[in-house]
Amino acid sequence: MITADGTPNPLIPAAYDIIWSLVVTVIIGFFFFKYLLPKLNAILDERAAKIEGGLQLAEKAQAEAAEAKVETERELAAARKEAAGIREEANSDGAQIVAEARTKAQTEAARIAENAQRQIEAARQSAVVSLRADVGTLATELASRIVGESLADDARQSRVVDRFLDEIETTMSESTPAAADSEA
Repeated sequence: MITADGTPNPLIPAAYDIIWSLVVTVIIGFFFFKYLLPKLNAILDERAAKIEGGLQLAEKAQAEAAEAKVETERELAAARKEAAGIREEANSDGAQIVAEARTKAQTEAARIAENAQRQIEAARQSAVVSLRADVGTLATELASRIVGESLADDARQSRVVDRFLDEIETTMSESTPAAADSEA
């Protein structure tokens, strides 16, 4: 365009430039909207589908992870319960072993006490027999000296010893309850 003074305006292009620019812009726009834009839309749709698929996979993986966590917690609770049962069983087994050992020890102690009692009784019987023999010999000698005659006859000697010992036992048994009453 030309200004009023006849010089062309450098900012406004000539009409033929505007027309040819519009024709080229329409041709480029046509190719852009006809060929390029559908391909871009297809690529964008494919990317959107991949993103949605990835989100679905992520949600699925997250749900599986939550399910696995719940299953792990369930198994952990079962393992704790089983461990508690094993601990309880071990405690009861330990108590049973202690009870069995205590019973064996008591049985063994009773057996040892019984054997000791038998040995004491045997020793007492042996001492009584030995004392009877010694007391008999002493009693016979004493009686021989007192009476002034010999008690060498075995039958007579045996009767005297037995009578003497019976009297001692009677005296001892009569004094034993009196001693027990005085202690009580």
